[in-house]
Amino acid sequence: MRIAIFENIMTPGGHEVEFDRILVEEFRALGHAVEFYVPENFSFQFDYKTPVNRLNGDAVTYTNSRGLKKIFSAAKREINRQRWYRQLFDAQKNFDALIVPTSTYRYLRALNHSALKKISVPMIFILHGINPTEAPKFLAATDKLASNKNIKPVVLTFTDNIFGQRRDNIFTIYPPTYTARDLKVAPKISAAGEVLKVGFFGQYRREKNLRGLLEVFLRGNYTRQVELQVQGSTMHAEDSQDFEQIIRQYRGDERLSFLHKGLIGADWQRAILNVDALLMPYSAPRYKYHWGGMLFTAIGFGKPVVASDDMNPEVFRLYKVGETFQSGNLDDLARVLENFINDFDKNFPTYSENLKAAGEDFSPVNFARRLEKIIRQE
Repeated sequence: MRIAIFENIMTPGGHEVEFDRILVEEFRALGHAVEFYVPENFSFQFDYKTPVNRLNGDAVTYTNSRGLKKIFSAAKREINRQRWYRQLFDAQKNFDALIVPTSTYRYLRALNHSALKKISVPMIFILHGINPTEAPKFLAATDKLASNKNIKPVVLTFTDNIFGQRRDNIFTIYPPTYTARDLKVAPKISAAGEVLKVGFFGQYRREKNLRGLLEVFLRGNYTRQVELQVQGSTMHAEDSQDFEQIIRQYRGDERLSFLHKGLIGADWQRAILNVDALLMPYSAPRYKYHWGGMLFTAIGFGKPVVASDDMNPEVFRLYKVGETFQSGNLDDLARVLENFINDFDKNFPTYSENLKAAGEDFSPVNFARRLEKIIRQE
């Protein structure tokens, strides 16, 4: 098949970049041709070595957008979205399937006002999770598209329904793990007696409560030497300022290291491979409904985790890939983290076995096969 990917979200890096890479490389491995359709000013953060088609209408980034500026950006994106849809409709003879890799109900709502809803090839809208507030809007938009059999919303989730609701034109599949695509090496875990290295990685936002984690980590009573590596990229000025303030406050402690920089490709993979475990202490209701990019990085890289119990709880019910603590409870985090570090050598064989099983279940190739099946489904 000739598969087109319509990408219109520009980010400074992170999981969105790697998600597109999964689509490109895994579909190619299955024997398909892949190409991009992007807005005319779109800037790639990674070279996918894939043909690129430019569409009229500028991409809009929400980086550092707030208040009226964000409202204006959203309105501009809606106008451009209709322009892009028109051009994709005109280009449909050039591909056998079209994928929108990061969608929301707004994409489907806008589709109801576009000729693209009558596209003659399968069109996949991937939604990375749906929260309770969005669900009625999503279901209403998909109901209006029910007669358009080529429009196929795909929700990345661990259930077969949307808050108990099912539709024939809504598909649910597991999200994929992120793997070390450029560094073909087995995960290395520090031996007993060596420094145990744990990492707090990814996009930094204040809601992730890094200060709380640092205080909990530093007061722990550990039976082996341990180091916490903190890496973060920031999208908004206030997050960047907050992260820099944290670095200045804690940089003198030899048990901590900091890197305020976005990492992509081999640099990102190397950073993950160089730690023994990953910490995800952030708590927010949305983590129950949207799959955790860092959790699925940990699974793909074979790294045990400490995470809040609202981080994709279905995964932890299926697989013992680490330990969870009560969301928002720093005392419980302190208890769990201390036990996790002190009992790491004893529990690692169990973690490793479950990480391997989860990695297979959620593998990128299985993800691509599930999407392929949906594309081919009449």
